[in-house]
Amino acid sequence: MGIVAGLDSSSDSTRIVVCDSDTGAVLRQGHAPHPLEPKATDVDPQAWLLSLGEAATGGLLEGVQAIGVSAQQHGLVPLDAQGGLVRPALVGNDKRAQVAAADLVEALGGRQGWSEAVGTVPRSGMPVAKLRWLARNEPEHAQRIAAVLQPHDWLVWQLLGRPARRTTDRGAASATGYWSARSGSYRPDLVELALGHQAALPEVLGPAEAAGTTPEGLLISAGTGETMAAALGLGLGTGDAVVSLGASGSVMAVHHEAPADPSGTITSFADAAGMHLPVVHTSNAVRVLRGTAEMLGAESLDELSALALKSTPGASGLVLLPYLEGERTPNLPHTAGTLSGLRRESMKPEHLARASFEGMLCSLADAMDVLRRRGVEVRRVFLLGAAAGLPAVQAMAPALFGAQVVVPQPAEYAALGAARQAAWALGVSQGTLSPAVPPAWQGAAAQVFEAGDELAVGQAVRQQYNATRDQLHPGAFTH
Repeated sequence: MGIVAGLDSSSDSTRIVVCDSDTGAVLRQGHAPHPLEPKATDVDPQAWLLSLGEAATGGLLEGVQAIGVSAQQHGLVPLDAQGGLVRPALVGNDKRAQVAAADLVEALGGRQGWSEAVGTVPRSGMPVAKLRWLARNEPEHAQRIAAVLQPHDWLVWQLLGRPARRTTDRGAASATGYWSARSGSYRPDLVELALGHQAALPEVLGPAEAAGTTPEGLLISAGTGETMAAALGLGLGTGDAVVSLGASGSVMAVHHEAPADPSGTITSFADAAGMHLPVVHTSNAVRVLRGTAEMLGAESLDELSALALKSTPGASGLVLLPYLEGERTPNLPHTAGTLSGLRRESMKPEHLARASFEGMLCSLADAMDVLRRRGVEVRRVFLLGAAAGLPAVQAMAPALFGAQVVVPQPAEYAALGAARQAAWALGVSQGTLSPAVPPAWQGAAAQVFEAGDELAVGQAVRQQYNATRDQLHPGAFTH
C-alpha cells in the first residue's frame, strides 16, 4: 500500500486528504482557512502557503509518497522576470474585468471568433480578461509581467522549490482563455492581445505526468483546477454529467472531444484524465427557489420543497421561466423571469412552489440539451450543491433530465481528485499503472434516483415549459 495526499486550495481554505493509493480510502484529513478578507479579489499568494502549512500540521503528511494539488480557478498570479510577484494575485469572478472581457470579445470579432480559437468566450473571471484589465488599469504593473501562472501552478512551483521549469495541466490551462482544449496548444497571440506583450506560459503536462520531485523525494503530480479535480474525485466517465446547483447553475459532462460551438454557449474545458469537460452555464438556479420561498413566506427551502410536493406535475398549468437575473442559456442577458398560465385554480402556494422547482430544473435541462445537440451523451446526472438534497429536486430531476440521477454524499471531492491524480503519477513512475487509465478507486457513496414510470410525465412538463419559452422568447435556441 502506498500513501498519497491531495490538497485543494479553494477561495477560502485549504483541505487535505491522505489516501490509500490503491483504494482511495481516506486515512487522514486536515483543514485550515486562508488568512484573508472574505471575498477578496486581490490576494497575497503567501496566504495559500500559510493555510497549507497549518492544514498539514500534526504529522498529517507522514509517510506520504506523492501529492496532487487542486486550486481555485479564475486566478492570475503575475510574475516578473525574476519570478517575484508583480502585484497581488487577482482571483475570483472579479467584476472589475467585465469591460475588459467585453473588449476582448469585440477585438476578436465576437463570440464565434473566441469559440473557434480556444473554445471559451472571455468572461470577467478568466485570466485573459484579468490581463486585459491590468493592461488598461495598471499599465506600470502590466509592463513588468514576464510570466503568468494560475493558483495551482504557483503552488506546485512553490512545493518544488521554485525551479526554472514551471508547469500546469490541460484542465487548468483550458480555463485561461489562451489555451485551446481542441488543439491542445496555447494561443500566445491572445496573451499579447490582452496584455500588450508576450509573457512566459507554464508547460502543459499530461494527466499522469509528474511536475517534479522535491529534494526530500516527494513526487508532485501535475495538479489541476478545482472543477477538473472534483470530476476526477467523483469518478466521472463518458455518459456522466454534473449539474451544479448554486445561486447560478452549470451542467458539465465528460466527452471524448471538445464540441464545436460557434455560438460560444459551451465552454470547452479539458479534464484531468485526458478527456474533455464541456460546460454550459445558467444565470439562475437556487436563487429561483430562494426568491419563491421569500414570496410565499416559506422559512426554508425544505419548507418550499414540502409545499411543492403537495402540487402535481405541471403545477396546475403554471410555468415559471426563471430568468430572474437575465440568462446566459439561452442568451437573454436583459430579460426577466415570467410566470405564465395563471388561472383561478392554479393560484395556490403549492403550485407556485412546484413551478419554481420545475422552472429551475427545466432551465438546467435546456442547458443539458445544448450539450446533447452537440453529440454529448448523458446517461447519468450527478447533482451537486446543498439543494440537491431537497426531496422536491430528487423527485422531479430524473424525469425532467431524462436520466438516472445520482446525489453523492458530501465529501472533499476536489481534494480526493487531487489525491487520485497523485496516486496515478506515482503508479506510472513505479511502472504499476498505465498513463492512459487513472487508478480504479471506489466511487462516491451516493443516493440513486430513477425516472421509472414518471419519464413520460416529465417529458410532458418539459413540453409545457418549452412551449411557453418559445412563445415568449422565439428563436432563443435556434443555434
